[in-house]
Amino acid sequence: MGTYSWQVEKRFQSPGPQPNGLQATQDGLWIIDQVSLKAQKVDWDNGDVLHEIDTETEHSSGITLGDDSLWVSSTFGLEIVKIDPDTGETSARFPDPGEGFVATTEGTTDARKSSSHGLEWQDGKIYAAAPPTQCIHVMDVNTWEEVERFRTGGLRVHGIAWNDDGRLWVSDTSAGTVTLIDLNHGGRIYEVFRINEPDEIHGMTIYNGELWYCDATTRDIGILRP
Repeated sequence: MGTYSWQVEKRFQSPGPQPNGLQATQDGLWIIDQVSLKAQKVDWDNGDVLHEIDTETEHSSGITLGDDSLWVSSTFGLEIVKIDPDTGETSARFPDPGEGFVATTEGTTDARKSSSHGLEWQDGKIYAAAPPTQCIHVMDVNTWEEVERFRTGGLRVHGIAWNDDGRLWVSDTSAGTVTLIDLNHGGRIYEVFRINEPDEIHGMTIYNGELWYCDATTRDIGILRP
């Protein structure tokens, strides 16, 4: 396990005001925006919009693809929403397993419930990274039952991305860290690196072996480099 700083290679800016989640595909990069609530697929080279849909979500914070559908975390709606990627039509809504209060607002007068951020799909299961519970929740999409959960060990877990070896990259936006964990070994950590301020890692995804990120505070989309 190495502990060191990585660098950000900024490629382009998101077309929306606050990009909060990413999902890679071969024909483009999906971005979910927490203000416009649009899911936009953009060109990998220049960020030009190839396709976009409006979503019926609230403060969207994560996006993934599975079962021929987009899945979006509606963070203030306290739901995970299944969406037709062509039309934007909502096909199903599920209660978010990560609902609660983030640690930084717990007990305050203005605390508001929220729920999961980063999402990933694998083998008929949704993996949801939830800042309120500081866990990754694994949901069977056929029954919507939680089959497993893993503690992330951070203050505010956000983006997640499957590494090519089957392990999972996990960002903690407040700490500025990204860890590589193995869910087949109880969430054991195998690598950790830091991204220096003022850059923040919100959504993440893997494309051609490279770890992409978005920063909701600057609109930057780019690659994380050792």
